[in-house]
Amino acid sequence: MHGLSRLGSARSTTSSPPSSPRFRHGRNKNIAGSRVGSGGGKQNLVEKLVVVLISAVFKRKGVLLVAPLLYISVMLLYMSSFGFDVVDLKSVVVVRERAPPGSVYRSPQVFQKLWPFMQAEAIANNTLMTAWNSKVHQPWKPCADRSNSNAELPKSNGFLIIEANGGLNQQRLSICDAVAVAGLLNATLVIPIFHLNSVWRDSSNFGDIFDEDFFMHALRSNVNVVKELPEDILQQFDHNISSIVNLRVKGWSSPTHYLQKVLPKLQHLGAVRIAPFSNRLAQGVPSNIQGLRCLANFEALRFSEPIRMLAEKMVDRMVKNSSQSGGKYVSVHLRFETDMVAFSCCEYDGGEEEKREMDIARERSWRGKFRKRGRVIRPGANRVDGKCPLTPLEVGMMLRGMGFDNTTSVYVAAGKIYKAEKYVAPLRQMFPRLETKDTLATPEELAAFKGHSSRLAALDYTVCLHSEVFVTTQGGNFPHFLMGHRRYLYGGHAKTIKPDKRKLALLFDRPNIRWDDFKRQMKDMLSHSDVKGSELRKPSASLYTFPMPDCMCKQPEASNEHGNTKKLTS
Repeated sequence: MHGLSRLGSARSTTSSPPSSPRFRHGRNKNIAGSRVGSGGGKQNLVEKLVVVLISAVFKRKGVLLVAPLLYISVMLLYMSSFGFDVVDLKSVVVVRERAPPGSVYRSPQVFQKLWPFMQAEAIANNTLMTAWNSKVHQPWKPCADRSNSNAELPKSNGFLIIEANGGLNQQRLSICDAVAVAGLLNATLVIPIFHLNSVWRDSSNFGDIFDEDFFMHALRSNVNVVKELPEDILQQFDHNISSIVNLRVKGWSSPTHYLQKVLPKLQHLGAVRIAPFSNRLAQGVPSNIQGLRCLANFEALRFSEPIRMLAEKMVDRMVKNSSQSGGKYVSVHLRFETDMVAFSCCEYDGGEEEKREMDIARERSWRGKFRKRGRVIRPGANRVDGKCPLTPLEVGMMLRGMGFDNTTSVYVAAGKIYKAEKYVAPLRQMFPRLETKDTLATPEELAAFKGHSSRLAALDYTVCLHSEVFVTTQGGNFPHFLMGHRRYLYGGHAKTIKPDKRKLALLFDRPNIRWDDFKRQMKDMLSHSDVKGSELRKPSASLYTFPMPDCMCKQPEASNEHGNTKKLTS
């Protein structure tokens, strides 16, 4: 039935969750008994009374009712060892819960302690020149474009229309997956429609951000792409695209689903829509379909000419500003915008004013979501778990601890930073050669981009792509796509610092930490990022982040050094 489809053998794996451990009450009682029997003459009067009571109660049938109360009583005697402070105030015992390590924002105090040591440290070998150890990585080379330019595509089964939503890289994901699905179904892909997102608020269409003609030409031997539906199809649906049937496809659908559910409709109607089309194709698909993803993302998608021209100027300016380090610079994706801080539900050092501002921001962007009954916000737990956005101050301390000195040029890719004057000042204090798109480009150059968040993000993306070191601080599509793109360009290595934010939370909660100890921890973190830079894709992971081995091939010989100032098409 599906002779015209290009489906290889798809595989799926399932796994069952581990079984829950059972509580063995008899064993617990024996352990309790052994604890009661130990101690002898070292027990004080209160402890002896507790032991007598437990012994008496255990001889009676009401043990199950009274034992929990006795257990609580015993625990209260030892609360000071379980994260509590027990204070005796004139015969009144006050129990105060101690904040768990890493749960409180104390980074400013840590900075005050470490800043004199940063200033006193002599400028020696800047880590920027030796951040990555190329000897421990096997080199890879791009091999996404394996198509035969002379091959003729089979007759199309119909037109596929998709709607890409979200920000720049969410749209990028939808576009690349749409190319893969079009190839799978032998469909003609219509240039994707961009949905106006309520958060990003960018009205740009495909051609405003990406080069349409280049996209169509790069895919010509693999997938038919057209800018709009032909007249006969439009007439069939009364020139109203919304009249075309919209197939609701579940997230991460398999190729088999598309062949069994979408292809028959496509062949019957001549055109189908899938909207929304975000994460609608499984990660694990046959290699020929994965190859289409590679081709679309790494070769066919390049930014529109206005974006490319300004982005190249910005890269050139960063290289010129970095002459002292051989044209190399650090880029940081900083997620400390008001909405991100609000969404994280983390607390910093702004007190009641900060809490009020965050409540307003949460209500403005996610009406009622954070006020639902039963929802509990735990800022301290979020910080301990590494879920809080790093502040500019924390990023700066981390980089200085890793050995990047104050001569390092740093580019910050970010939206409007929350209380920028307050939070960016210490980062600039540590790295005077700090740049953003607003300082690197003139107001006149940026005028055409203002109010278009995806176009501005494309500028940030390009400057970060060409940096010697990229630092990701909060996850999301931007760093995930950028890490994959950097692997594709730089011999399989992401050249990316991905900090352990759980460890950072603990270190930034130690105001008395020694500078040497802090530096050692940071250098270990950099070394770990170096090792993880050349990871291969796991079955459940995205090739947009891990392009090896789907989109890249091993090089038979040692790789050459890659210069980050090369002009690229994306």
